[in-house]
Amino acid sequence: MRFFLILFFFSTLIYSQTDSTSNKNNRIWEDLKYDGNVAFKGLVNSYKQPLSWKKDDFLTAGGILVGTGLMYLADNEVNGFFVKQDKHIPHLVKQVGFYGGKPQTFFLVSAGVYGFGLLTDNEKIRRTGVLIITSAAASGILQSFSKNIAGRARPSNGDHNDFKPFNGNAGFHSFPSGHAMLSFSMAHAVAKQFDNFWVKAGIYGVGSIVPISRLWANAHWVSDVGLGMVISIVFVDGVDNFMNKKNYYPSNKQTKISWKLKAGLGTIGVVGTF
Repeated sequence: MRFFLILFFFSTLIYSQTDSTSNKNNRIWEDLKYDGNVAFKGLVNSYKQPLSWKKDDFLTAGGILVGTGLMYLADNEVNGFFVKQDKHIPHLVKQVGFYGGKPQTFFLVSAGVYGFGLLTDNEKIRRTGVLIITSAAASGILQSFSKNIAGRARPSNGDHNDFKPFNGNAGFHSFPSGHAMLSFSMAHAVAKQFDNFWVKAGIYGVGSIVPISRLWANAHWVSDVGLGMVISIVFVDGVDNFMNKKNYYPSNKQTKISWKLKAGLGTIGVVGTF
């Protein structure tokens, strides 16, 4: 009798573990399908949005064009200033700027963020991962076309007025900066998840290293970098607003990350609450 009880106990334990694993796998698969659907619709909406622009939206677009034009006029002076600073930049900052802007690094980090949220069943982090990936994909499509169409020379390849449309040479793929768009898409998407001003400032500060590094590395003009950062903000905000409007992640509104300073006997620290 005892043998059968032990056998029953272990068979029940094994079944429950198998059932639990099966449920987890089903949950992950369902979340993947859900997030993929949200990402696809967010991507499509990013390019449909201009069809429903209102007066304020056109004014904003006009402001971006004017701002880009002003930066364009200052390209040579700004480029000369930053190139001179290259020898004064700390090695660690240079490394962050160099590796942080690589597409491989971006996809590794963004996949890590999303994967962590998926595996831990954390909707807040999953949503952040979807926001980063979708907005970066949307802006990436735009910059791929614009680089080829504009055919603008990089500072190391010619003058800021040199344009060779549809030139296959990477030296004429300067406008806008893809590195700036990727890094700032991630920074802006992550910063939007926090309410604390100093946390936001820190994220934007780190996120700005890559765009600025393109200037002292003589790889881009300031108008390339400036427009790239603005485009990334526009796409992140557009995808974020779309997901909120459609209420795809309803718990997001209740899960803002709040940061508090906590101190106790012999200890002090900052606690983030989801």
